[in-house]
Amino acid sequence: MIEIPSEADVERSAETIFDVIIDFRGQDRWLTKSSVFRGTSEISSDPVTLGTTYREPGPAGVRKGTVTELERPTKLTCHQPLTMRLHVGTVDATLRYTLTPTGSASTHVKRVVTLGVPWSLKLFQPLLVRAFRRESERTLLALKAYADQLA
Repeated sequence: MIEIPSEADVERSAETIFDVIIDFRGQDRWLTKSSVFRGTSEISSDPVTLGTTYREPGPAGVRKGTVTELERPTKLTCHQPLTMRLHVGTVDATLRYTLTPTGSASTHVKRVVTLGVPWSLKLFQPLLVRAFRRESERTLLALKAYADQLA
């Protein structure tokens, strides 16, 4: 398994940041679409709860996610395997947010993506890791920028 960590300090409470993260339907307020992320759709429940499912289609394939851990306001884990186009395999992906309060209104946010790359895609593993790392960093920076500017 490959782990891709990203971390940031955000000048907002863990509760505020957690609310932003679990508002899947409102992601477009802070997370713009990119070459690999086209948005989250088919969200099974609002508000998001343990077991909520969703889809994230992209050019490489479709991530079908499930919320597997939800501990307000410090932990969110989503299992979101990426089924690649052309039936070349499925990248087993898990996304985990850990929020640690560092003061009355500040929080350390850690975002870790864990990947399992099947043998059929091992040749492309460096490209996959690079794409996931870039997107993870972009997402965390967007979260920080949005949360820091909240009143």
